[in-house]
Amino acid sequence: MSRPTVEDLLAAAVGAVPGGAARPGQQAMATAVTEAVSNGEHLLVQAGTGTGKSLAYLVPALLVDGPVVVSTATLALQSQLVDHDLPRLADAVEPLLRRRPTFAVLKGRHHYACLARLDNFNEDEPADALFEPEDGGSKWLGEAGRLGKQVERLRDWALESETGDRDELDPGVDDSAWRLASMPARECVGAARCPYGSECFAEASRARAREADIVVTNHSLLAVDMLAGRHIVPPHKLLVIDEAHELADRVSSAAQAELSPEAIERAARRVRTLVDPDDYDRLTESGDALADGLTGAEPGRLTAGLPAAIQEALTLLDAACRRVLDRLGDVKADDPDPVRKQQARAVLSEMTETAQRLLASADFDVAWIERGDRRRAIVVAPLSVAGTLSNHLYEDRTVVATSATLALGGRFDTVARSLGLAETPSTEDPKVTPSWTSLDVGSPFEYPKQGILYVAAHLPRPSASGLSDAAAEELIALVQALGGRTLGLFSSRRAAERAAEVLRAKTDLHVLLQGEEALPLLVRKFREDRNSCLMGVMSLWQGVDVPGDACQLVVIDRLPFPRPDEPLAAARAAAVDAAGGSGFAAVSVPIAAVRLAQGVGRLIRSASDKGVVAVLDSRLETARGYGGYLRKTLPPFWYTTKADVVHGALRRLR
Repeated sequence: MSRPTVEDLLAAAVGAVPGGAARPGQQAMATAVTEAVSNGEHLLVQAGTGTGKSLAYLVPALLVDGPVVVSTATLALQSQLVDHDLPRLADAVEPLLRRRPTFAVLKGRHHYACLARLDNFNEDEPADALFEPEDGGSKWLGEAGRLGKQVERLRDWALESETGDRDELDPGVDDSAWRLASMPARECVGAARCPYGSECFAEASRARAREADIVVTNHSLLAVDMLAGRHIVPPHKLLVIDEAHELADRVSSAAQAELSPEAIERAARRVRTLVDPDDYDRLTESGDALADGLTGAEPGRLTAGLPAAIQEALTLLDAACRRVLDRLGDVKADDPDPVRKQQARAVLSEMTETAQRLLASADFDVAWIERGDRRRAIVVAPLSVAGTLSNHLYEDRTVVATSATLALGGRFDTVARSLGLAETPSTEDPKVTPSWTSLDVGSPFEYPKQGILYVAAHLPRPSASGLSDAAAEELIALVQALGGRTLGLFSSRRAAERAAEVLRAKTDLHVLLQGEEALPLLVRKFREDRNSCLMGVMSLWQGVDVPGDACQLVVIDRLPFPRPDEPLAAARAAAVDAAGGSGFAAVSVPIAAVRLAQGVGRLIRSASDKGVVAVLDSRLETARGYGGYLRKTLPPFWYTTKADVVHGALRRLR
């Protein structure tokens, strides 16, 4: 029997889906992925909603000689792949392949319960640890008791669990309780030196991943894997990056570090019984010095170097950490408590590395101060991760990056550059410029017939962070024309609250506001109640899937440019300006394009959906240059600036 082709496997996979039918975009993408693997050429694919891009890359992956890794940005997509798409695909193709493909999910070590941590919980955690949450606040006695009970329940569950995966714990526990039951990667002593190494849940998950045909992981772990020398994710020949527009930000987050007085205090308590009192005092003094320095400094990006008080505090911290590390020595097999010693070494090593990084004040890093009611910290992050991606993402594997939002302004160049690829595909010097190609397979949806893009061009340009009276009146008119079924996406909490307030005052509709209840519950209520509206902020702009007539109007209050106080975006824009370019055009506009496209994408989720996207920001129509660029990034809806036309369409939908 000859080996099945990608067309054979795709036909079997589509046939196994209820109501499944061949989709030209899906077929084109599957063929392109197959060719990319064959040619060793990296591929960027824009696949609009409804393409079925998951099958379009999973099916070719089954024909790759060796394991394939799929990375996602959201837990929702990861769960969709592991719980639904892959089991159904395995069933469908088993007769053709004459074997059942295997798959596994790979998460970070902190997603799994640590038996060593749970076994040593009572003696490992200082008594006051239960009263010191990560945010620097304090816990009252009843809360601490509840936390202890949760850890005890975690211990009982871990003894019965086969995987130790937090996602399988039902009911769940607080983040603070899970932190006491799990082990971050840097604090792990390693299976060989851990008394529970042979039973380790995280090690078992890695072993399963090494044996699987397809490994599903996430962007955060993929980023850590690159930064750590690529020894976490199993060796593979094909890497598929779904939701690829999120990757650069996840790598930036993985390369970001921070220091806070509260973290230094926790580290000092952790090593108190392992070092001399003088060493403990030096650590706590450096934490006090950093607290004083942060209190006297303005929050925001540091553009003129470190303030003197913070520089002195970091110098003290660096010296104190290195002194304690020297006293502790390396972790040895005969140490009485290697786990606890490794935890202490990891925390102190990370602190001294961060202090030295901040003191170096390198041009390739951005530093800023965050200060709120319950938080004080100094943060450092890379100005760009394009070089990191160029050097570590593409070597020894073919990369397929896909998303519904890759061709910004109709071109792939901006996203390619952020992913460490040259703007123009080239094969002249693959060692310097990874060779790549791009493809836009479109969407099976008939956007001009299914949806309207309405821009309220008559409204004044947005100024304040809230919702203007004119925009509020426009919102009310739109919602009343349809009678609910409205998803409001706002650029600030203040604007979302104002929108909910005016709708509750002027209509009899059920108005849901993000923050008043858990988000999954709000989305469920919105989906089930046709007379409801859901108002929210940035986390609603992507990942919310409400097909059908439950959501037929998406209202966006303003173009989602990064705020001036977003340190990384501001620093990147300033760097482009300093080089003679336009930071606004090179940084702010692409960020807005991705966010806007993700928000607009909430409307049409199936071939039968119909509705209106209303943008209450006149700049999408009036701004020369970037207004057209942003519209080219969006699906090709029927476009209008006439309010009466839109109100009539909404009334007909009603």
